[in-house]
This record gives sequence, structure tokens and C-alpha cells, in this order.
Amino acid sequence: MKIGRLLLRLTVGSLFFGHGTQKLFGWFGGHGLDATANMFDSIGMRPGNRNAVAAGLAEAGGGAGIALGLATPLSAAVLTSTMLTAVNRVHLKNGPWVTNGGYEYNVVLIAAVLALVEVGPGELSFDHLLGNERSGPGWTLVALALGVAGAVGAHVAAELSPAPIEAPAEATSAASTNGDASAPTETQEAGTAQ
Repeated sequence: MKIGRLLLRLTVGSLFFGHGTQKLFGWFGGHGLDATANMFDSIGMRPGNRNAVAAGLAEAGGGAGIALGLATPLSAAVLTSTMLTAVNRVHLKNGPWVTNGGYEYNVVLIAAVLALVEVGPGELSFDHLLGNERSGPGWTLVALALGVAGAVGAHVAAELSPAPIEAPAEATSAASTNGDASAPTETQEAGTAQ
């Protein structure tokens, strides 16, 4: 048994699981699905709700898979996809260093999950227990290729989704002036985004 491999799986996998559940349920101090969906909309990942659910499920499910050593290449692929999407949509413009909001951490996580595919999850894993352990350079390249394809697919799908139509400011203020209770006020809109 390789203790380092097990510790890497448990650490990276459980942290990804936590990150995904922050998005989905607001666990571990997260902001929950509505706030995450709003953030996804703001970075052009439309529709925000669908992409927030997909990212949260990928991180929670992929993280659980890595921690348990279950479907390791597939788990690594979905995590690679979410990290590449984060690099593309959020961090790339900031350069590599995390101190500037860069992509350093995302790249380290990608390298960690792909390294786990290459060496395999180890004896204390569901893949080993079930006799389904897939490892080596070929499986690592498959996981990387699937991760890239998933990130490209998410980017293309977001670009094809239309931007939300916003009411002109004049119409909103006219409705407020006329006492239209159904028109949202600026305070209501700001509260929704939180």
C-alpha cells in the first residue's frame, strides 16, 4: 500500500467534494446554488443555473470518485474539465499566480488528479476492489482528452446560449414612477444577486 497516494486521493477528492457542495447546497460556508448561478451568468457561462448545477455535480461527484478511488479516469476527467473551464473563464487573464487571482492552483489540481490516473488509485480503492483499476499513460491521456473536450463543450454551449434580455432603464424607472408593483426596484435586484 502506498500511503502518499491514499493521502493525495483523500485530500484532493474531499476538497473537491466540499467545493462542489458549496456550489450546490451552500455547505462548508459556500454561497449556494442561486449565488453561484448568478456568478456563472456574470462570467458568460449561460444559463447560469444549469452550469452551476453541472459544475457542482462534477466537482462533488468527481471529488468523491477520486477520494474513494472509484472510476478514477472518469473522475479525473470531469475535474479536469471544471478546472480548465475556471482557468478559461476566470483566471487566465490574471496570469499564473494565485496571489493575483491566477490559475496556478487549478493547474496543480489538474496535475494531481492526472497523476492519480497514471499511478492508479491503489489497493485501498473501489477500482481495485472491483477489479476495474485503469491506470497508466494511456488512461491519463484519455482523462486529459475528455477533460479538454468537456471544457470546450461547456464553453461552446455557453456561447450559443443567448444573453438575458434586460429591460431598458427608462422602462424600469417609468414603471416605478407609475407605481407598478410588479416591476423590480434596484434594491430588489441587488438583493437577488447576493
